[in-house]
Amino acid sequence: MSPTVGPRYPELKVSTRSENPLALIAAVRQALRQARIDRDEIGKFSDAAFQDPSPDRRRAVCRSWVSVQA
Repeated sequence: MSPTVGPRYPELKVSTRSENPLALIAAVRQALRQARIDRDEIGKFSDAAFQDPSPDRRRAVCRSWVSVQA
């Protein structure tokens, strides 16, 4: 069993009222921009988030980048 790895940017906390994964992706992108994360890094996040159309996979990608609060 592999150890649990936290988000890439655990200091960034993101939450949305919407259950829509696209709203969560937008909130994560905004948090990354506000934290002055490099554009290339934000592009990597976006590519990963949109790679798989599954809503659960998109949420998982968001959680792998920032702390997502329910």
